[in-house]
Parts: sequence; structure tokens; C-alpha cells
Amino acid sequence: MSNLPQCPACGSEFTYEDGSMYICPECAHEWPKEGTTEESSEGRIIKDANGNVLQDGDSITVIKDLKVKGSSLVVKVGTKVKNIRLVDGDHDIDCKIDGIGAMKLKSEFVKKI
Repeated sequence: MSNLPQCPACGSEFTYEDGSMYICPECAHEWPKEGTTEESSEGRIIKDANGNVLQDGDSITVIKDLKVKGSSLVVKVGTKVKNIRLVDGDHDIDCKIDGIGAMKLKSEFVKKI
């Protein structure tokens, strides 16, 4: 059998590898192969508007209406986003928003759920 870790979110043993990430097919939780606590302590720590530390796979809520550049769409206050991915750059968060698609958000306009 494989030596893959159990899902930290739901405890499922049916996890699989995808590149540098582990994925749980039961709850869709994703986490890096290397521990997230070691990575964030070595690199940049990204915090939400309330000062909570964000990690890959967290769920967030948008706290301000955000206009989508190049379109007439608006991401409304209270929009919930699941399974975020943290990236380097001006916009800290990569995510998919229902009805809009792939987006990059700044951590100062979101709060952790």
C-alpha cells in the first residue's frame, strides 16, 4: 500500500499526490507535501484583514465590494471562497469564485472563515 498521509481536514485515507500537493478526494482539501507551518515560518506570512494567518486551502470571505478589472462584474461583500492558494506578488491569493472564475485577490480585502 502507499505511504501517503491522511487528510488533515477529514481524516480520509484516500489521499493522492498532484505535483507538489496532496489532495483529498472526499472533502477536496489540498495541502503541500512539505509542512505548511515550516514553509510559512521561513517565507512571507500572509494575514487577512483581521490579522489571522492564511494558509493554502483556507476558506475566506470578501469584506469589500471589488470591481473586476476589464469587466462590469463585481465581487460582492460576503462572497465566500474555498480552497485558496497563496502566491507571491501584489495580489496574495489565487482562487476561483463561483460565477466569475479564476481571480487574484489581495489579502487586505478578505477575512478567514
